[in-house]
Amino acid sequence: MKRETASPSRWAAARLLPGLLLAALFMLAGFRLPAADAADLPVATAARLAGDDTRTRFVADLTVPVGYTVYIMANPYRVMIDLPQVAFSLPEGSGDDARGLVTQYRYGPVDDAHSRIVLETDGPVLIDKAFLLKPKDGQPARIVVDVVKTTKQAFDAQLAADQDTETADAAPQDAPPAEAASAGPRERKLVVIDPGHGGIDPGAIGVKKTKEKDVVLAFGLKLKRILEATGTIDVVMTRSDDTFLTLRDRVKVARDKEADLFIAIHADTVRGGDARGATIYTLSEKASDAEAEALAHKENRADIIAGVDLEAENKEVTDILIDLVQRESKTHSLVFAKKAVSEMAPVTAFTGKPMRSAGFMVLKAADVPSVLIELGFLSSKHDESQLTSPEWQQKVAGAMARAVEKYFATQLASKAP
Repeated sequence: MKRETASPSRWAAARLLPGLLLAALFMLAGFRLPAADAADLPVATAARLAGDDTRTRFVADLTVPVGYTVYIMANPYRVMIDLPQVAFSLPEGSGDDARGLVTQYRYGPVDDAHSRIVLETDGPVLIDKAFLLKPKDGQPARIVVDVVKTTKQAFDAQLAADQDTETADAAPQDAPPAEAASAGPRERKLVVIDPGHGGIDPGAIGVKKTKEKDVVLAFGLKLKRILEATGTIDVVMTRSDDTFLTLRDRVKVARDKEADLFIAIHADTVRGGDARGATIYTLSEKASDAEAEALAHKENRADIIAGVDLEAENKEVTDILIDLVQRESKTHSLVFAKKAVSEMAPVTAFTGKPMRSAGFMVLKAADVPSVLIELGFLSSKHDESQLTSPEWQQKVAGAMARAVEKYFATQLASKAP
């Protein structure tokens, strides 16, 4: 995956901001900003595809040149083009037709300051070239992105390399608005529930066009209600409606709220095969090592480990302290994951390997035990039917809530004199 910006001197050397987004697609074409806001914005006036199933080119026409970044994402495979705020004035039906490696493209706003174009691809691709053409001889400014077909192995290797680069280089960002946590010492445990995707990012799309963002939000809200009904657990949702958040923003909510447990909720798809069932992910050892190194170089180290100021310590001490916190958090994450499998197994199917580890960005809050739960596969008709069933959602959310209660009971028991 490559990063490109509008600065010609940096195009060749820049690397793409990785997929902080475990995934981001866009709202339906046809979104329009209010006229008063759009008047001073760059306008995307046309877009088109060219090429074949080996190499495909995407071109977007703009009224003025703009900065941008372009990168690849998986599950499903797609190419993301991040822009400053842009007004889209494309012809009706733009993006619906497939060409070459691109099955369709979408576009829309990310927030009040950013927009995005997403190219959905029929398999793994790499970005071969991306460049900006300035207006000339009556022609508009143009963003050009060339993608080429690749293997899954090459795609995964590039994606992992760019994620490691982003983890090491990214600066802290402001957290999005979130539900307020009570000030002062907490008597009740706090769980942050993170329904994946949202807003212009629908996530995976099911056989019957079910959107992952809708399924996981409905499930997350049910889990919230059940947990709060215990009277001993508070819940913060990273999103309670159809809102888009970056992955780093989601992690920041968990850390800022000093969560006792972070649960990310997703529903995957897979091309071909008959995969179905749930899977629970914890952070992998490899990702943990990379994150420990990255966290050691954060500007605001005092917040990394429960307020311990690391500025006076040398790098070796800092790395050890952060690693210890991560190891403890991962241990707690595994304890919860095992309890979740035990409680959920009687009420829903799991994949052949119910517990796995991976370098998901949303699991990288060093001091917060975190899991990512794939509820099932929207690419499976059976799973899709379950995932959209309110009765199934209630039953599985209840099982997950019991796992949360038992996890906290275990934690309290281990601290008892």
